[in-house]
Amino acid sequence: MDIKILGTGCKRCITLEQNVRNLVAVHNITANIEKVTDIQQIIAYGVMSTPGLVINGTVKSTGSIPKDDQILAWIKEA
Repeated sequence: MDIKILGTGCKRCITLEQNVRNLVAVHNITANIEKVTDIQQIIAYGVMSTPGLVINGTVKSTGSIPKDDQILAWIKEA
């Protein structure tokens, strides 16, 4: 599983990355988690508001920090 956190380093971006890493660890999910900070790469995903969450190439959220249960549901359906 490939998970990308899109953001330039704002507090919400950092929080989303921590939440995703914690969920993956707690639930023993094998995932490659990457933080994408390059604005051109972020825009290439069509994300104009960060943080963005991309799971297996699909943008799942932009501009907010989804609740843990929603993130987990997206991970499990991927």
